[in-house]
Amino acid sequence: MAQFRFRALEEVLTRKPVEVKRQENLVSDFYGMNVFDRPKMKKYLSKEAYKSVIDAVDNGTPIDRKMADQVAQGMKSWALENGATHITHWFHPLTDGTAEKHDAFVVHGENGGVVESLSGTMLSQQEPDASSFPSGGIRQTFEARGYTAWDPSSPAFIVDNTLTIPTIFISYTGEALDYKTPLLRAIAAVDKAATEVCQMFDKNVSKVNANLGWEQEYFLVDEALFMARPDLMLTGRTLMGHSASKDQQLDDHYFSSIPTRVFRFMEDLENEAFKLGIPVKTRHNEVAPNQFELAPIYEELNLANDHNQMIMDLMKKIARRHNFAVLFHEKPFAGINGSGKHNNWSLSTDTGVNLFSPGKNPKSNLQFLTFVINTLKALYVNQDMLRASILTAPNTHRLGANEAPPAIISAFLGTEISKMLDLMEVAVVDRKMTPDEKTALKLNIGRIPEIILDNTDRNRTSPFAFTGNRFEFRAVGSSANCASAMIALNTAVADQLVKFKIEVDALVEGGVKKDEAIFQVLKKLIIESKPIRFDGNGYSEEWRIEAARRGLTNITSVPTALEALHDKRVIEMYGKAGVLTPREIEGRIEVELEKYTKKIQIESRVLGDLAINHIVPTAVQYQSMLLENVKNLKIVFSDEEYKSLAEGRIELIREIGGHVSSIKAKVKEMIEARKVANIIESEKEKTYAYEKSVRPYLDDIRYHIDKLELIVDNELWPLPKYRELLFVK
Repeated sequence: MAQFRFRALEEVLTRKPVEVKRQENLVSDFYGMNVFDRPKMKKYLSKEAYKSVIDAVDNGTPIDRKMADQVAQGMKSWALENGATHITHWFHPLTDGTAEKHDAFVVHGENGGVVESLSGTMLSQQEPDASSFPSGGIRQTFEARGYTAWDPSSPAFIVDNTLTIPTIFISYTGEALDYKTPLLRAIAAVDKAATEVCQMFDKNVSKVNANLGWEQEYFLVDEALFMARPDLMLTGRTLMGHSASKDQQLDDHYFSSIPTRVFRFMEDLENEAFKLGIPVKTRHNEVAPNQFELAPIYEELNLANDHNQMIMDLMKKIARRHNFAVLFHEKPFAGINGSGKHNNWSLSTDTGVNLFSPGKNPKSNLQFLTFVINTLKALYVNQDMLRASILTAPNTHRLGANEAPPAIISAFLGTEISKMLDLMEVAVVDRKMTPDEKTALKLNIGRIPEIILDNTDRNRTSPFAFTGNRFEFRAVGSSANCASAMIALNTAVADQLVKFKIEVDALVEGGVKKDEAIFQVLKKLIIESKPIRFDGNGYSEEWRIEAARRGLTNITSVPTALEALHDKRVIEMYGKAGVLTPREIEGRIEVELEKYTKKIQIESRVLGDLAINHIVPTAVQYQSMLLENVKNLKIVFSDEEYKSLAEGRIELIREIGGHVSSIKAKVKEMIEARKVANIIESEKEKTYAYEKSVRPYLDDIRYHIDKLELIVDNELWPLPKYRELLFVK
């Protein structure tokens, strides 16, 4: 059995390096060459067709069928000139990836031949099978019809020979079956709410954009070793494996020089990303061995989310070119750092103002504080909903570990903003302020730009940290679609901004001056949301106790976390914002419950198979070798010498036997627990059964396997070990 492991190692050690063709041009010369962006639209479309698309992107104006036909003709011409032969509608179903179905451009022509064609109808809408994707019961097998519809706000692009059209995915009855549809709705909701609040400060603001800068963490392992680990292949993580003697204890991998082979992969990846208009900027070694990070320049949220999904697909393809496998699982290796996907989120106006950047005068800083404070309030009120958006089966392994924030949702602001909020909290604003009071408060607000930009610290233990001009949602997992967290966050903030404006308007109508009304409402929100603010160590036991005292929840169970989405207030909030209907929410809950159950089911089946068919036979083989050795000792040595020599071996034989017996017994119990859980009809009850009755066996069985790994002869061990997976370059 061990031959597979050593064959994989031999392949790694004898492999020739992959050559990467270096780009001789500047990045700016070929950036976006495979994207149908505005310059190309201007070249290939008529003026009216171009204007129609730009209006759709900037203002949400629908594109009529006549214009769609014109756009399709121009897009086809560009695509054919660049070697495209097929078209696909590319969408984000409620799975862990993207989906696409390719159709050739060809249609019947004259004289029995074919011609290349792309109609406005084919560009705008297609009809994939909706029952084959997770829908939470919205679509059944006998209700298969679903639609993909073109999203003009995200430009088309070419991958290999396929023109790829970003689309939404909805059911025949109109429900969202994807991540993009509710994301676009949430972006629209926060745009409307934030614009109305901005106009309290600047009437020239007519649009607010939600922006995202994601940080994608990932692991690279050699493909040959990856193929020799069925658990990595089938679940994305190692279900067994004792820690290496050296891993990340010395912190010597973080920001160190990038290994040559990895650098070639990164260089290749960046060149392909630039061609697709993905503005990747930062690359570096992360904390754990063979862990790395990629981050782009900030973009509009919808486009940034599409680019993250594109980059994850691209990374898998490029990794194979370099004989790597890329791992996005949040915790592929026990005992070392897992991977997150930090979502750096901000709001900006069409007048060029970042609403989370301190301004240059008291008025602009009051606007800045208005958005910071309302975001804190939204976070506090919706902590459970936001947790539900990021807590998944793989992310439960990461949250609360030494590199990730805990499951307690809190916000880090830094010393200076915290001082500012404390000052506002004690200010007397529930009556008409004197000119001196108003001036003093405004002057203190006005001093923020002088101190905050350089003095805002960072807190890696905070799930939601302010980092100078944005909030960083650090709890998002590396395998997640950013949209899940961004739908929840933007909806929550939009809802809070609407409430804020209503409160301020009511005070103004009652005769309170606008500035004083804003101060009054902000002070109330500061006091109400104060429990969510925490700048200390999120890993400490003291914080868990303090968080509970503050009324903050600490939920680490996925099915329990999802209960938050059944809350009547949450359902009403999503509905009022036009983001998700009750049926869509219920469907998503069902999908997440089913995904959790199936991931645990797959892990338990894989672990059971490896334990019984790989580990136990190997351990028994080594045990037999020891038994034979003990027999031979008795033949060669005297009784006294034999007793001395055999004692340690016999103890080892017993130890192996104990672990083998425990593994076999626990695998049998785990299988029986699965059988009991599988006959439960309620998806919710089945999920709880898997969590409580099946999942604990994964750790129990692993314990005994990892002990055997330290005992059994290295030459016999069938699977690549951590020291081989993490340190082969």
